[in-house]
Amino acid sequence: MARSGETFAKRQREKARQEKQAAKRAKRLAGEEEGVETEEAPDLDALMEEFRIINEQHAAGELDSEEFEERRDDILMQLGVE
Repeated sequence: MARSGETFAKRQREKARQEKQAAKRAKRLAGEEEGVETEEAPDLDALMEEFRIINEQHAAGELDSEEFEERRDDILMQLGVE
């Protein structure tokens, strides 16, 4: 029975992540249309620290591979490495 709850929670996290990305994308596009710079330069130190933390959490088994990859990809996108 716990398996079903985990699946539901995972779907909810994925849905929330997709909605957040869609909102970011819409905001970014709106700024581009207005000719306004909407994004500041990413804080390299903060992003690298977040990357270190998620790597440690993944290695310790606190983050599953899917969540780790999503968060890693988000960080890499912010860094412009993707």
